[in-house]
Amino acid sequence: MSDELRVWAPAGMPEVRPGDDLVALVGAVLDAAGPDRGPADGDVVVVTSKVVSKAEGRVVAAADREQAITDETVRVVATREHATGVTRIVENRLGLVMAAAGVDASNTPEGTVLLLPLDPDASARALRAGLQERFGVRLGVLLSDTAGRPWRTGQTDLAIGAAGVRVLEDLRGTTDTHGRALQVSMAAVADEIAAAAELVKGKATGRPVAVVRGLGHHVTDEDGPGARSLVRTGPDDMFARGSAEAYADGWKDATAAGRP
Repeated sequence: MSDELRVWAPAGMPEVRPGDDLVALVGAVLDAAGPDRGPADGDVVVVTSKVVSKAEGRVVAAADREQAITDETVRVVATREHATGVTRIVENRLGLVMAAAGVDASNTPEGTVLLLPLDPDASARALRAGLQERFGVRLGVLLSDTAGRPWRTGQTDLAIGAAGVRVLEDLRGTTDTHGRALQVSMAAVADEIAAAAELVKGKATGRPVAVVRGLGHHVTDEDGPGARSLVRTGPDDMFARGSAEAYADGWKDATAAGRP
């Protein structure tokens, strides 16, 4: 394990258009970063999912935004009316719970909105394969997007696509500094890397690519299960129903198990 982490976002990414070769574009940006900042073995390349969506043609007219949100939605989690309209928090077809199903109007040409990539993990695998062939080193690749958290103000980036990165570090069964066994600790490594990368990429700097160095122990030879494995839905989602109902069911389960 490294005790040092370096993260940087090279400049020079042009406006991405449908059909563009993303491997060539990202590779050129990494090439131009200079000899000390070009990809090295064990680096993680984090790419904002918006440029992937643009290259894959996931662009729709802004007038169709509400319909696009509906089309991407598999479950409505919450809605709230406000002065400028209605915010919908939904589970989208990727299993992600996000505002507006991840349909985004920022950093896209006027009159258009972007949908998330069709299969972010597949996009990450293709990008990884191309970059590894180009640079001849072992890399991890993450696709990141911005999301809010239900009990925290503000947004942060998380990984919606992953290849060659150990997305989750399961620490259960290990011990802490006092020798106590850890029971539930699992680090969402991919999300932590995505959030760190966003600190240097920013929202309006034209730098959608970041390189993270120092986490080679989390870079794997195989592509791995991808970021989809981090999604907690279905039976594992404690908040799929209303809080009162979830609390009542939890109380019933605890009572049945003999716990107060």
